Amino acid sequence: MSVTLDKWSDDEIDSMVEVGGNSQANAIYEAFLPEGYRKPHPDSAQEERQKFIKSKYELQEFLEPSLRIVSNHPSDAGKQASNSHSASSKSEIGMVEFIGILNVKVIGGTKLAIRDMSSSDPYVVLTLGQQKAQTSVIKGNLNPVWNEELKLSVPQKYGPLKLQVLDHDMVSKDDLMGEAEIDLQPMINAAASFGDPELLGDIQIGRWLKSGDNALTADSAVMVTGGKVKQEVTLKLQHTESGEVTVEMEWMALNI
Repeated sequence: MSVTLDKWSDDEIDSMVEVGGNSQANAIYEAFLPEGYRKPHPDSAQEERQKFIKSKYELQEFLEPSLRIVSNHPSDAGKQASNSHSASSKSEIGMVEFIGILNVKVIGGTKLAIRDMSSSDPYVVLTLGQQKAQTSVIKGNLNPVWNEELKLSVPQKYGPLKLQVLDHDMVSKDDLMGEAEIDLQPMINAAASFGDPELLGDIQIGRWLKSGDNALTADSAVMVTGGKVKQEVTLKLQHTESGEVTVEMEWMALNI
């Protein structure tokens, strides 16, 4: 009803168009709704409806964990929870400010550094803005194979994807085994230029070039494969003695 009762700014309308409407938004915000959970209905008490709105949008209890963003301004979050129609791109909560989803498959590492007596217990941590996601720990292996998929949301103003390899330690702080950064612009810009990948054949649409300013071991092509935008990247780890890590990224824009 707020569509007719309230005044919407152009930014708010554009943001709702980018999200894709209620069905697409709910597919994201209610992806982890517990089985048997009873959502409030139009006749539910106001208290019950407010509790659900807070759980869904402010606390993000039903959102996939790797996509959850905690607001830096709790008071603003509470205001948005009470005004559920306000899905502005200026919001710091939820998916509205995001331009897409990044799936990162951490494939494996080679010749990683030793941090224990003769080996290491490595795991990978990915950081994008306030979000972190990590793989499992592989015990005693300098050439680990993870093949694990991690998911991150990409905001309108995004920086590089930071990758760290750490050695898990039971009794002390985990040791750094190397780190590197991934520039997301070549993939995101190429995808935006070519439009809906489902309408394209299997082609190369972009390339991230190896240089002295990045950690690439070789040029990395941005491909459309099976209607999906993908890019495989092998990185030489920095601030360590040795080691490389290979990941495969998949980009899914939210405004197509």
